[in-house]
Amino acid sequence: MQTVHVRPPAVAGMFYPGDAEGLACEVAAMLAAARPPALTPKALIVPHAGYIYSGAIAAQAYALLAPLRDIIRRVVLFGPTHRVYARGLGVPGVDVFATPLGEIPLDKPAIAAAMRLPQVHANDDAHAQEHALEVQLPFLQTVLSEFSLAPFAVGEASAAAVAQVMEALWGGAETLIVVSSDLSHYHAYAAAQRLDRQTADDILNLRPLHDFDQACGALPINGLIDAAPRRGLTPHLLDLRNSGDTAGDKSRVVGYAAFAFTERRDG
Repeated sequence: MQTVHVRPPAVAGMFYPGDAEGLACEVAAMLAAARPPALTPKALIVPHAGYIYSGAIAAQAYALLAPLRDIIRRVVLFGPTHRVYARGLGVPGVDVFATPLGEIPLDKPAIAAAMRLPQVHANDDAHAQEHALEVQLPFLQTVLSEFSLAPFAVGEASAAAVAQVMEALWGGAETLIVVSSDLSHYHAYAAAQRLDRQTADDILNLRPLHDFDQACGALPINGLIDAAPRRGLTPHLLDLRNSGDTAGDKSRVVGYAAFAFTERRDG
């Protein structure tokens, strides 16, 4: 019998509830409270803090997927590395990612195709403790039926290198691209609002972000910005807040935003 290699949850009970019932209830409540516009996304940008801080913002994007529940069959997920250095884009060698809501199979053919590109490397260490990708999974498990996952931990890489991976796995309506990123970190409330409004304006106008002070996931965001014009994508801002608006004090806040990118026929 073949052994199934599992990447277990690393931040369950910290960034989100560690029990299935509590997690399912919390995600369902956030999705029910979301009021996004009527859009059909090909790609999303969503935050990745603890759910108490950024879950409601992420829900504004994930709520858009309800009509696509039985259409989307593959999620190609990109996020920054917070704990280890990574060269290029790292992929895991496991078979499934697990959360308290169950297991998600990895799309091994998609990952193998990506690994033909020189910037993609096997890197289990980059995934083992990384929260940026993990916190997206319970939302995806809730809003989609059956899907597979192609997760990429984005380390030192150019926008063009990230975009090349995205476009290699672009697919059709069955494939969703998700980029995980928070915005500015640890500025006072008013300063963070100014910085994050500028970052949102840059993304809406497909201008590359200049540094990690704008967004910790600037590299994967810039990859999506690079690919968007070629793929006819239009960005839409769904929500823009910070931890001072959700569950934190206003002296040092972290910014969060949710964006949907629609194909030209929808945008």
